[in-house]
Amino acid sequence: MALDIKIVEEAQKPLGMNPKKFGLWLFMGSVIMVFAAWTSAYLVRRADGNWRVFELPSLFWITSVIILVSSGTMHWAYLSAKRDNLEQTKLAISITSLLGVAFLIGQFLAWGQMVEHNVHFVGNPSGSFVYVISWMHGLHIVSGVVFLLIVLVATFQYKVHSKRMSQMEMCATYWHFLDALWLYLFVFLLLNR
Repeated sequence: MALDIKIVEEAQKPLGMNPKKFGLWLFMGSVIMVFAAWTSAYLVRRADGNWRVFELPSLFWITSVIILVSSGTMHWAYLSAKRDNLEQTKLAISITSLLGVAFLIGQFLAWGQMVEHNVHFVGNPSGSFVYVISWMHGLHIVSGVVFLLIVLVATFQYKVHSKRMSQMEMCATYWHFLDALWLYLFVFLLLNR
């Protein structure tokens, strides 16, 4: 009899994850495939010749530090929400959002550095790849900042706390993913000039 009750209890447990979280993981998987395709195309095209070697913008180093720090502030926001410290959650998400915007400004200025060094979107494929890869990552950062702002508003409405962590967990997962993706891309570009 006890075994039958245990089987019934286990059968009533949900078998999967939250559909929104599952959708986020599918989306991140597709983003990984897109960037894997671009980095693979980069390597294939570089081997073809007619490849201009140039120094990456020095601002890429600064934006990499910014995004690393933002990952720390995002984790702070997550931990604060788990502890129901909503004031710290608001502060940490606000700082993370500002760091995301600072990253985008830094990337924009880095593209300006490339233009100053006569590396343009057209003319040589090496520059084109750097622009496309960093632009597309920047576009995903914009979506991440929007997600951060949505969670920030929800926090001000007391919809994010230890008993309602789904939105915060998804936001943190996506933000850490974007951070790791940039670090991969930056190291890839550094090693494959």
